[in-house]
Amino acid sequence: MATTQTVVLAERPKGDIQPGKTFKMQAQKRLSSDDLEAGQALVETIYLSLDPAMRGWLNDARSYVPPVPIDGVMRGAVIARVVASKSSKYEIGCYLSAGCGWREQAIVEDKDGDVQKLHVPKGGRLTDALGVLGLTGLTAYFGLIDVGKVKAGDFVVVSGAAGATGSVVCQIAKLKGATVLGLAGSDDKVDWLKDLGCDDALNYKDADFAKKFRTSTKGLIDVFFDNVGGEILDLALSRAKPHSRFVICGAISQYNSTEPKGPKNYLMVISMRIRMEGFIVLDYKDQYPAARQELSKWLVEGKIQRKETIVKGGLEVAEHALLGLYKGTNTGKLLVEVKSEAGESKL
Repeated sequence: MATTQTVVLAERPKGDIQPGKTFKMQAQKRLSSDDLEAGQALVETIYLSLDPAMRGWLNDARSYVPPVPIDGVMRGAVIARVVASKSSKYEIGCYLSAGCGWREQAIVEDKDGDVQKLHVPKGGRLTDALGVLGLTGLTAYFGLIDVGKVKAGDFVVVSGAAGATGSVVCQIAKLKGATVLGLAGSDDKVDWLKDLGCDDALNYKDADFAKKFRTSTKGLIDVFFDNVGGEILDLALSRAKPHSRFVICGAISQYNSTEPKGPKNYLMVISMRIRMEGFIVLDYKDQYPAARQELSKWLVEGKIQRKETIVKGGLEVAEHALLGLYKGTNTGKLLVEVKSEAGESKL
């Protein structure tokens, strides 16, 4: 029997993901057009998105989505190609973005509103659907504009600034007339942030980072867009301007900790009247089309740049690549190539 591969959750990790233990590969029967019903299409995964939020989905805890169940397929967004179809919406050969998870094959349905047929804009790439024009870019857009309420003249500080979301935040802030300080974890990433247009950028692994941060924020912070949490959030709180806005997008420094730590400087929220707000991009679903239109326009006009880290090797390397995400191995959007974009289907 011909088979394809799927990755399921084997056990809930305590601390870091453990390759070979947290997930396991499962073989499944290879599907064909004979397995389709009317209104369905069979797709093969081309790219798999890896995102910081994935670590939280592995915890058996209350959250904005249910945890991935033990022996359940690992959740994840993909770009997929239609290889067989009984659908009125998706013809053979077209590309889709969908939440098919960590699997080589899947069946999508016309009635699934989360499946999107892809049309690559001029100057765009297929992978933009998981990056600057996907949930990554939308998170940056709504987090900065709606939650952060950025305006011209603001001083914006972005942690995790060389990541998929942070790098888009930096560029939108500049487009809105703000001064931007980006924080990243290597000198190469600092250089890239300056190339993107950040007014300044700092390596948080620098031995003198705290001192340099205080110097670079002498005018105090209007908007802090946080992807990291931990000590960097504490430091930013100490440099907050009265009535500043702290956008809590993520806390990647804490996701794998067995004893996550909250901010010590939280009393600054009172004394500086800081508005600190978390958000989930899924809450903005009705506004996605308009936001994508503006992001696409900026991309076509060359006002937004992006970088991708694409790991080749298929589903077998996905768990290692995800572990690397939390160690900062990527610059920009992190993807796994499951099948060559130019490859021909064997189905």
